[in-house]
Amino acid sequence: MRLSANLGFLFQDLPLADRIRAAHRWGFDCVELHWPYADDPAAAADALAETGLSLISVNTARGDVAAGDFGLSALPDRRHDARAAIAQAIDWAARAGARNVHVMAGKAQGQAAHDTYVDNLRFAAQLAAPHGIGILIEPLNPRDAPGYYLADLPSALRTATDAGGDVKVMFDCYHMQIVHGDLLERVRAALPQIGHIQFAAVPDRAEPDHGEVDYARLLPEIVGLGYRGAFGAEYRPASGSFDWMPRLRQCLSAAT
Repeated sequence: MRLSANLGFLFQDLPLADRIRAAHRWGFDCVELHWPYADDPAAAADALAETGLSLISVNTARGDVAAGDFGLSALPDRRHDARAAIAQAIDWAARAGARNVHVMAGKAQGQAAHDTYVDNLRFAAQLAAPHGIGILIEPLNPRDAPGYYLADLPSALRTATDAGGDVKVMFDCYHMQIVHGDLLERVRAALPQIGHIQFAAVPDRAEPDHGEVDYARLLPEIVGLGYRGAFGAEYRPASGSFDWMPRLRQCLSAAT
């Protein structure tokens, strides 16, 4: 079972290509990114080819962060900006060789936001299909992302259903533990619609070797349900240690 390094949080002191190489040195099998648009996708593709790592996903741009934007695609009055961000992400992903684009919803609420998001997700799926790129959406907990349109798993599943079969849910165990708990049963019920799974310690979002969730038990159980994707380590490093990896990998190996 593959472990993915989220380079939005890990190895931030390095240029992107060197972050990819660092992930390889530490034993990760793949990587995922947040907002890589200041970097050359060709350089990322070269580093991926050099290391043999795959690129799971990139996020669409957040918009005007200083003005409070955190995604654009559910904002009824930002359709043009949202679609420009989707096109940018898919172009970058295609040139770098990413497998998915996470289309960020933004801060919105109500039926108009839902309809706008679904419409933009359909646009994204249509634009991504010729490149073989999948579309992901992610529910975020309201403590870390107040006002974000997708704030729970049922809302994300309903949105993915309305948008169509090409849209999958990114299930971040950190966010879903804060919102719902009962993670294994949540995954069991939603598995056909889950496109990627991420993890971090709860509640501090640091190295996944402490806190409320025992990932050495949970992730093998998720494998047992039939999940065959990568597990994305999306945490904010506190100790800088990767001592959590050998135990987790051993437990995952035993489950496959």
